[in-house]
Amino acid sequence: MFANERRRPAVLVLAILLLALAMPAVSWAAAYPPLRGGENGMVLSSHRLADAIGQKVLDDGGNAVDAAVAVGYALAVVLPAAGNVGGGGFAIIHNAGKETIALDFREKAPLAATRDMYLDKDGEVVPEASTIGYLAAGVPGTVAGLNAMLAAHGTKPLSEIIAPAIKLAEEGFETNEFGAITMADYAERFARFESTKKYFMKPDGGTYQEGELFVQKDLAEVLKRIAESGDDGFYKGTTAQLIADDMAKNGGLITLADLEQYKVAWREVIKGNYRGYDIVSMSPPSSGGTHLLQILNVMSFADIGAMGFASSETVHLMAEAMRHAYADRSEYMGDPDFVKVPVDRLTSLEYAKQIYDKIVANDKKVTPSSEVKPGLEPVNEGKSTTHYSVVDKNGNAVSVTYTINDWYGSAAAVMGAGFLLNNEMDDFAAKAGVPNIYGLVGSDANCIEPGKRPLSSMSPSLVLKDGKVLLVAGSPGGSRIITTTLQVISNIIDHGMNVSEAVEAPRIHMQWLPDELRVEPFGLVKDVSDKLVEMGYNVSVQDVMGDVNAIWINPETGAVLGSHDPRREF
Repeated sequence: MFANERRRPAVLVLAILLLALAMPAVSWAAAYPPLRGGENGMVLSSHRLADAIGQKVLDDGGNAVDAAVAVGYALAVVLPAAGNVGGGGFAIIHNAGKETIALDFREKAPLAATRDMYLDKDGEVVPEASTIGYLAAGVPGTVAGLNAMLAAHGTKPLSEIIAPAIKLAEEGFETNEFGAITMADYAERFARFESTKKYFMKPDGGTYQEGELFVQKDLAEVLKRIAESGDDGFYKGTTAQLIADDMAKNGGLITLADLEQYKVAWREVIKGNYRGYDIVSMSPPSSGGTHLLQILNVMSFADIGAMGFASSETVHLMAEAMRHAYADRSEYMGDPDFVKVPVDRLTSLEYAKQIYDKIVANDKKVTPSSEVKPGLEPVNEGKSTTHYSVVDKNGNAVSVTYTINDWYGSAAAVMGAGFLLNNEMDDFAAKAGVPNIYGLVGSDANCIEPGKRPLSSMSPSLVLKDGKVLLVAGSPGGSRIITTTLQVISNIIDHGMNVSEAVEAPRIHMQWLPDELRVEPFGLVKDVSDKLVEMGYNVSVQDVMGDVNAIWINPETGAVLGSHDPRREF
């Protein structure tokens, strides 16, 4: 199974259906109680081993950034489907009482990349060229990002922070259910590459089963070089040469020069206010924060709480706000170092009111996506994923989303290094108007250029009140990251849910194209679904969406509460 198919294995689907049928219609509201953090803070990621490593850093006196970097390196070992040293991402870092800043360690297009590199002689997109294999990879940014975060805001040495990850890679760990299922699903892709077969398949051609020991000695050596030499241990020397050699041998573009020239970018956060709460999220080249705030701004003109959770009225307003935001995303968003992105106008209340008025004027009827165009005046140009959340005892917080794009990225591992390369080049617009693996379309603002960072939907986010962090959240899920994060925030602010209820509650998604309202199984009662169909929606029941790891801090008691997502999208 490939990620663009996004189906769950039959045994998991059956389990979900049986559980749902056995539960009362409103059982999701009786959510399991939130997890309780300790006196030193809390770490929530998508793997228990990474959680334990990060929590130990906090318990040993480290701060939120120390723990976040330790978790990032640990996930690179225990969650190869999405955790990585071969990808990139974004982080929102809150230094209590001081500042909240954004770190962009997104991958870059290689220097030899060209605008039409994935088109054939007839100008059509070549299937799989931007998704599978070495040519699909952008220059990795994760190592530089984690190291920059630690150097600027951490308190512990890199060698100490990375040591647990080295131990896990060298000695191995037991494969969990998620790893066993996804490795089996991706076995056909793994088998295409000698290096990937070596590292991610057994000698008999099978994949690792739940409970089996998974050892990654070559990855351990990569991590040791980073521990000893920092960025130079990855972007120069032995590891860099292994990457460049494998690229040259297999038709990839990344060279020693690409690696040596890679730099992270510290950026201003996207900031807004929703019903008295400060919303902080990621700025371009992520579209996440901009459109998260844009949708919330539209919602702010209505009393969502009074309208009710999952009512046809609430779903309609949210879906139409999403539709307009994703239309704008297709036209205006790109790397701000290359194009002018109209963030201020997209996130203005004046623009949100224009969208809200259009929605209301349509008298609860749907405006087809074919009739919804990007709403701003033309811009004059100068020309799989995982999320984790960390808070510490001093009120510092880190929200990190990083990725290799598709599950297991390009499926091509670096021979001699043992890690998978991303397929992040698919996040560029290979051809304007042609959808990528998540169905997203883009314009010239997101075309391929050497050294450019591809557009993203990653939305690591914080919610603050009176300068103090209340919520740390984010999610994987490709195009659904923005709407998943949005709904967790709305569930807490508009509907008064606790953090586990907010994470567990059913989700919807509308992304302009394809013109469908995606809902989770049993996410809408029949009366509401029927009403939405009458309004003109193409309601499409599909698999569950997202994998949120959220932490909420009680503003009155200071208690730290968190929730893993009971679903995991794959």
